[in-house]
Amino acid sequence: MERRHEVLFEQLHTYRRELLKVVEDVSEDEADIVPDGFNNNIRWNLGHVVLDQYLWIRVLTKEDMPVPMSFNQWFGYGTNPSHFTDETPSLSELISLLQEQPRFIEQQYRDRLEEEYPPTDMGMHTLEQVLVRTIFHEGLHMGAIQAIKRQAANRYR
Repeated sequence: MERRHEVLFEQLHTYRRELLKVVEDVSEDEADIVPDGFNNNIRWNLGHVVLDQYLWIRVLTKEDMPVPMSFNQWFGYGTNPSHFTDETPSLSELISLLQEQPRFIEQQYRDRLEEEYPPTDMGMHTLEQVLVRTIFHEGLHMGAIQAIKRQAANRYR
């Protein structure tokens, strides 16, 4: 595997560990708090991270992903916790998915990062480009989760 691909997977795993560390002290109840000024909660942000990474891979490769399509109705762009149902994954279920996802992606796609596909509406045409974008996107949502945690903590002081 090329060095830049090793670095990419290293970043995929490292940033995911950082995200999981941010939520390691969050309870199921805390994960569902939507603080004033926010549209979503921690659980939504985590589900959105799982969905986004798999969704962009699916958009590019047209292959099925290991999460149900119902993730779109709970965690897709433009959704919020009001879309949750009794079937929406819990915080602990999402954490398990987040832990498994980088390994799955590396195992499935490590040798296909440079394969060319028709470009997405964002101009991405390789899995390498998709992973760079989704790692960046994950960082944005980690920041949102940190802001939600701060706001929720201030609420209970």
